[in-house]
Amino acid sequence: MPRKAMETLTESMFYVLMALCAGPMCGIDIAEWIEKRTGGRLRIGPATLYTILAKFESEKYIREVAVEGRRRTYAVTGKGGDAYAAELKRLRQCVADAEKGE
Repeated sequence: MPRKAMETLTESMFYVLMALCAGPMCGIDIAEWIEKRTGGRLRIGPATLYTILAKFESEKYIREVAVEGRRRTYAVTGKGGDAYAAELKRLRQCVADAEKGE
């Protein structure tokens, strides 16, 4: 059965929300936060990042809180926080299932 849009998050989407749950950030700050948090394992390029931010903004997961020139700062909304929590719960269940063994 196909998934509904935004039913589960991609890894990049999950980390973008994780970053914004830490506090409001602009795009470059989000990318740097993710790279640092993952020890360089995950690097999000500008095209991917800004596609995710646009999607999240249209879905009301984030909102723009400041604009300084081209620099836009975003914050997570209640809906975005709920989506992050639901995905975190799903991922924890995946790990728990894997750790049960056969």
